Amino acid sequence: MEARARRSALKFASTVGPRERESCRLHIVTWNVATAEPPSDVSSLLQLNSHVSSDLFVIGLQEVNARPLRYITDLAFDDSWSVLFMATLGPLGYVKVTSIRMQGLLLLLFARQAHLPFIRDIQTTYTRTGLFGYWGNKGGVSVRFSFFGHMLCFLNCHLAAHMNYAAQRVDEFEYILDMQDFDMYNTPHILDHKLVFWFGDLNFRIEDHGLHFLRSAINSNRFNLLWDKDQLLMMRKKEAFLQEFEEGPLRFKPTYKFDRFSDSYDTSGKKRKPAWTDRILWRVKPKVNIPEEEEGSEEEEEVRKPLKDGEDLPLKVVLDTYTCSMNYGISDHKPVIGTFSLELKKKSETPLVRVYAEGEWSASEDAIVSYNILEPFPSSTWDWIGLYKIDFKNALDYITYTWVKDDEVSSSEEVIQVFMSKDNIPVLETECVLCYYSSNTQSIVGISPPFQVHGSMMSTKDGVAPYTVKEMGSK
Repeated sequence: MEARARRSALKFASTVGPRERESCRLHIVTWNVATAEPPSDVSSLLQLNSHVSSDLFVIGLQEVNARPLRYITDLAFDDSWSVLFMATLGPLGYVKVTSIRMQGLLLLLFARQAHLPFIRDIQTTYTRTGLFGYWGNKGGVSVRFSFFGHMLCFLNCHLAAHMNYAAQRVDEFEYILDMQDFDMYNTPHILDHKLVFWFGDLNFRIEDHGLHFLRSAINSNRFNLLWDKDQLLMMRKKEAFLQEFEEGPLRFKPTYKFDRFSDSYDTSGKKRKPAWTDRILWRVKPKVNIPEEEEGSEEEEEVRKPLKDGEDLPLKVVLDTYTCSMNYGISDHKPVIGTFSLELKKKSETPLVRVYAEGEWSASEDAIVSYNILEPFPSSTWDWIGLYKIDFKNALDYITYTWVKDDEVSSSEEVIQVFMSKDNIPVLETECVLCYYSSNTQSIVGISPPFQVHGSMMSTKDGVAPYTVKEMGSK
């Protein structure tokens, strides 16, 4: 297989031009939703009317409804928030790559369909910090992956509440960084990644200032008067590891605590002080000096290679916007939005697998799928190729699938062909794609060009369903 992959890769590479720095747009949302059900429309939250479209959406929620019955239901089926975001982004060509849930913490990653073959080595993990580490109402959930060869990690946190626990919040963050690890030789820990985004309800407050002064500064948009007493900004001056993180200027209203369905801060008897509890920070891995006598593999040297002074970073982060949205009132927090331009040179431009449909497709006859391996990767007998509608929402949103090993019908030096039964092919005219799913990388590593499944004679009969979804099961 490796020899075949090398030959295919050389053919493919001959059609690819020189690598140039490209810009990918990242859209991050963090929102403590206070157990509320989702709003009917999240278009403004995702800035879908912007003249610049995003390549990646990362959505971190805190306090998603985690009452026992609801939580069990959400584990069996997609939760209402995930359903809403998939329904909103799916028709626009975005796919849910992965998600992770720990009680009320939820982290979602969406990507443009075309990027899926270049999002690899996806892993998720979580850390509890509530009730001395035994309860997941507080803590962090994270996802890491390789994006065009660059190692990225996103960490969504909900830290300890209340004014007097600033130091505990820093300790909790350090604990999460220490506890979370990944099964990756070059990025076993969060801070090993080239780029880390840390966001969530971090719960840092504004010290000393009285309520009247706070509200006066906010109402007059003089937010800078509050910066020197913001606990997170203060802690970043004290703690060396926090100084490696960057944040945009706080030029938007503190996002906590509001009366629900209102733009008014807390009018209850407690009259809690406003605070920037909801934040988005990022860290580009600092330059390192590796002693010349230390040697490793070529891949390890690429990961560890120090940068010379003045040399451009292989990945540059530019903050485009950092703001809150006042359009949503279902929670006592307002959502915070950060949009970024990731300027990078793509280290990988060849999908691992090229997959395509052979001939004309319809439910009248069995079909043949062809694929060839373009780059070596750890394939498995559990790899499969799925047939999807063009606007599929996630990897499991297939119409039908075929096992790449069990259903193989022919194999040559260049191309492997597998069989797909007509029984689950749509009987109505449907635009589709084929995706090769790798069980070892937990990701889609190849997507076919779109093609038409033609309506069959069966579709003229009354009461015929457009297709029957084949359930994923044991072999």
